Amino acid sequence: MSVHGPSRHDLLTIGQLADRSGLAASALRYYEKLGLIHATRTTGNQRRYTRGTLRRIAFVRAAQRVGLSLDEAKVALDRLPEHRAPSGAEWDGVAQSWQSRIDEQIAELERLKAKLTGCIGCGCLSLTRCSLYNAADRAGAAGPGARYLLTRDPATGPEPSGATFTG
Repeated sequence: MSVHGPSRHDLLTIGQLADRSGLAASALRYYEKLGLIHATRTTGNQRRYTRGTLRRIAFVRAAQRVGLSLDEAKVALDRLPEHRAPSGAEWDGVAQSWQSRIDEQIAELERLKAKLTGCIGCGCLSLTRCSLYNAADRAGAAGPGARYLLTRDPATGPEPSGATFTG
């Protein structure tokens, strides 16, 4: 990169970036809309990306692989330099900020693993049969997601305290 910015040979078109990153052009435009990556525009209004954008995309994909959201990836990217490779200390700062989130993810997976046997062990795996045990969507009152698997003991159900079954 020169003092005056990247030369046109250092810039990638959206098609080149898609080929190199393995993402569809639509995903790249979405990442740009979210502020995860940034493009410059030619006089013909075509997007051009620096080669460093590949590093940012790899970072986002790594964040997603460990269970982080795109919003969480953006917060981390905002802490890193955009136009140069991050230093070891800068990477360490991001890694430290992710530790508690990753620990939560591990704990959630361990809870899921422990409860999965009980859920599958009932043998129904059927919305019809489970509707008998979850009439009027009692589990939904406890919040989103697989309440029997993620929150409370399947033996006691996911119902919020004070809820009663009237089936």
